[in-house]
Amino acid sequence: MSIITEYGVILLGLACFFGFFMAWGVGANDVANAMGTSVGSKALTIKQAIVIAIVLEFAGAFLAGGSVTTTIRKGIIDPTMPELLANPELLIYGMLAALLAAGTWLLIATHYGWPVSTTHSIVGAIVGFAVAGIGHDAVKWSSVMSIVGCWIVSPLFSGMLSLLVFTSIQKLILNTRDPFYSAKRFIPIYTFLVGFMIAMVTLKNGLKHLGLDLTNFEVVLSSALIGFILTALGMLALTRIHKDKKADRDFHYSSVERIFGTMMIFTACAMAFAHGSNDVANAVGPLAAVVHVVESGGDIAAKTPMPSWVLMLGGAGIICGLTTYGYKVMATIGKHITELTPSRGFAAELSAATTVVLSSATGLPVSTTHILVGSVLGVGLARGIGALNLQVISTIFLSWLVTLPAGAFLAIAFFYLFRVIFG
Repeated sequence: MSIITEYGVILLGLACFFGFFMAWGVGANDVANAMGTSVGSKALTIKQAIVIAIVLEFAGAFLAGGSVTTTIRKGIIDPTMPELLANPELLIYGMLAALLAAGTWLLIATHYGWPVSTTHSIVGAIVGFAVAGIGHDAVKWSSVMSIVGCWIVSPLFSGMLSLLVFTSIQKLILNTRDPFYSAKRFIPIYTFLVGFMIAMVTLKNGLKHLGLDLTNFEVVLSSALIGFILTALGMLALTRIHKDKKADRDFHYSSVERIFGTMMIFTACAMAFAHGSNDVANAVGPLAAVVHVVESGGDIAAKTPMPSWVLMLGGAGIICGLTTYGYKVMATIGKHITELTPSRGFAAELSAATTVVLSSATGLPVSTTHILVGSVLGVGLARGIGALNLQVISTIFLSWLVTLPAGAFLAIAFFYLFRVIFG
């Protein structure tokens, strides 16, 4: 307990720095992947994608990031362990080690352009320090197994969803007599679904830490209103797009793809918001745990409030990472798995955003990288297995396998280093 009293300010400062560093890694690696479909399909330039991500990633992290942080903070380690209650500084060392380990691995992966999972990194790091520093029983293995199960189920779900969405686009729009007319007719429906889905989850689950508690009827009504507003904006944008007969002679779907390119601005916003709401937990969850233990003088509570400034710090770190180093992996998912057009990218982003936001609402820290890869695979499979670059896919899968042990081993090393320094 005296260690926390003596070094509390230093430990809190390190937690903030490491949390920002981890959030920087999320922005540099994961956000680049999240926006890769928009850039790869040429619906957005890299600069445009970065601007969208800066605004919506921060908004998602601050407004809707409070739910997932609960799972990262208290769902993996048992806070009632006698070792932790007697020596709360062990939890501080472990969370500091986890943040530094995951951030270091993300820096290495981003330097080489590897699209790894930030959720893998932080969960592996937390489990690694807990097993090595506290004991096997400190880990809630049932929670870990459910998280690992989500890593498998989420890309399958997003892949199936993107396959269904793109198949519906093919039947309702692309394979009709007049695809351009059909696009203007049906795309507003997809746009409404994007707005309604994002608003539902945000108003119902994401704003509780801000004191906004709406009834179910108010949530549905408000979400529908937001969906209609987004649809109106989309329809206004569609009025500025006209059929280009000359371009359609060279490529039959040229005018239609221009419409989808415009609509991808909305799905890119949804993807950025969804990513910020889910992946901010990877950085601020361990940080929030350290903040509470230090400020309470060593008390490890089952439930702690999420300070708004912690979410803001995480959001700032995410956008900083994207703007300074995100170019390294921006095009990985967008260009190397399968050839993307705006219509395919639209289906992939809509499906990925839906999966990520629903996961955030249930508090499950799924991997956005897994979900995005699953979505892109889904639209690729719509054209057959030959449309997929299996060599790139196998490399991505291998990077996923390496990330867990890498985070764990680094966390173990940093954990013992902090014990030596402060012990």
